[in-house]
Amino acid sequence: MFEKILIANRGEIACRVIKTAQKMGISTVAVYSDVDATALHVRMADEAVLIGGAASSESYLRLDRIIQACKDTGAQAVHPGYGFLSENAEFCESLAAQGIAFIGPAVKAITSMGDKITSKLLAQAAGVNTIPGYTDVISSPEHAVQVANEIGYPVMLKASAGGGGKGMRVVFNDDECLDGFERASNEARSSFGDDRVFAEKFIEDPRHIEIQILADQHGNVIYLGERECSIQRRHQKVIEEAPSPFLDEVTRKAMGEQAVTLARAVDYCSAGTVEFIVDANKNFYFLEMNTRLQVEHPVTEFVTGQDLVEHMIRVADNEVLSLAQKDVKVTGWAMETRVYAEDPFRNFLPSIGRLVKYTAPLETKQVRVDTGIEEGSEVSMFYDPMIAKLITYGQDREQAIDCMADALDAYYIRGVSHNISFLNALIMHPRFREGRLTTNFIAEEYPDGFHAADVPQSDPLIPVALAALVHMLGQAKAAQNSGQAPGFERQLPNHWVVVANKNPYPVSVQCIDNEFAVTHLDQVYRISMDWQFGQALIHAQVNGAAVTVQLEPFKAGVRAFYRGAETTLSVLTPRAAGLLQHMIEKQPPDLSKFLLSPMPGLLVRLTVAEGDEVKAGEELAVIEAMKMENSLRAEEDGVVAKVMASESDSLMVDQAILEFE
Repeated sequence: MFEKILIANRGEIACRVIKTAQKMGISTVAVYSDVDATALHVRMADEAVLIGGAASSESYLRLDRIIQACKDTGAQAVHPGYGFLSENAEFCESLAAQGIAFIGPAVKAITSMGDKITSKLLAQAAGVNTIPGYTDVISSPEHAVQVANEIGYPVMLKASAGGGGKGMRVVFNDDECLDGFERASNEARSSFGDDRVFAEKFIEDPRHIEIQILADQHGNVIYLGERECSIQRRHQKVIEEAPSPFLDEVTRKAMGEQAVTLARAVDYCSAGTVEFIVDANKNFYFLEMNTRLQVEHPVTEFVTGQDLVEHMIRVADNEVLSLAQKDVKVTGWAMETRVYAEDPFRNFLPSIGRLVKYTAPLETKQVRVDTGIEEGSEVSMFYDPMIAKLITYGQDREQAIDCMADALDAYYIRGVSHNISFLNALIMHPRFREGRLTTNFIAEEYPDGFHAADVPQSDPLIPVALAALVHMLGQAKAAQNSGQAPGFERQLPNHWVVVANKNPYPVSVQCIDNEFAVTHLDQVYRISMDWQFGQALIHAQVNGAAVTVQLEPFKAGVRAFYRGAETTLSVLTPRAAGLLQHMIEKQPPDLSKFLLSPMPGLLVRLTVAEGDEVKAGEELAVIEAMKMENSLRAEEDGVVAKVMASESDSLMVDQAILEFE
């Protein structure tokens, strides 16, 4: 077995690989950029090597520096994680030339499956179901329109070297096709250095279901069930689960066998994933093969009990797979949500900054947190804004969902915006709980974006009751203070009005039999909790059920987070609540005359100048953020009065780009 391996990655996946290596008694080497010098993966590893500057092109994509780090430390093998160099054939060849093992598949599999056009042709030749389309390279926007009309709209334009949702556009007519080809090819060039684009029929109401495979260097190939990854936003996965609530045993077996067939066709070894699109009638079509470890691999590990990273390491060391197909057992249900530093209430704009407060849910046999950050860590503009992957397990799907909801409630993050409210809204959505999923789920259920009102609440009065109780406990403590002026001693009423998002809720609070009773109208909430002043997380029993609510001071009141909903509350006396109704609200400034940057990013193109007349729908500017191009268009007709930014400027959120007359 290897004595020392190097992890050519960062963040949560680097930490994940280090944990398995440590369990196996293998020493680890981390590599890092200058902005990652204090990162968690650097401290977890036995050794760490600085490989360059903040930009990936100066560090994590520098295969020469990573190979030199292997030589300097004596690392015998490299685990690439996912992203960066994980599917780079040149990296694999360069390692082999130095006698360093690559913990992944051979070059043949990487090159043949890394190109979407080549992989589709290979899949067809192997007898794997494929989507109808045009597998040659599209030469121009006009050619794209011609091809799309031959296939029949809707059509998916896809970068041949693409991945992670980049270089992909769904088009429904000629105009969208012309623009979509330009966007897809530009993103592909920026992200992968390869602007080739092809087209295929877009399957409407599809599910995205993938098969996990394992193969060794001795010809053994098995599949470990499937993962349902249909909950996506802009082609990027948001929630994954295993098994799929849609497949039957016949379809599952057929998909697994086709995945194995494709793996054999390219002499695959290591862990890999064959992705399929499945229509409403359970017809399935090959989408792509990822020749690496998937982000969502933990759900498979939960339901099969297998450590995929360990298998990858052993296969790379030429061991025979320790299990056969008959040994694969799927038990229970697992679910994963991706916690990102982004603001779902502002069209999911990425958020950067320091995590000034960070407390992850307690890990148990049913809860797992894969992360590469901790309190005080910084979410950088240079890398993916993922904070963590939260994975839960249950005996069935309903139990896994309920466990996820509880874990999300207990996830405490401050300093950057995050998508926990959105994740909780998704898993609590009736359609999600019923398992009626497609890749269009988010677009269909939130067509106008995500708003606070979209968060379903089984009982919105739970934060109200806890806020009233905490306030009363604070008043009781204040009433015990010594030295109060005679005649002005603090009184302790038990009747209050909780104003939650401007709605008044009169309540009474009483202590009965070592627990508290909060009453609103005819609803009584019996509460017991072990809570201390200053704690933001309240773990309580409310009417016999365990709940976790985040409660923290906010302006003149408190802010509560529960089941994804954010509620601003003030606990007032009835007299103060009556007077509050007469307060005048301050109106926000009118910014309608400005084009504001909706995200931090690079202004790559400005298409108008001062004095230009613009029409509704006309492109005004293009901003690149996280290697994705975002076109900003005029909402109505107008005249540009002033240009306030220049091309190549790095923009902040809400920075003014244009002012209109």
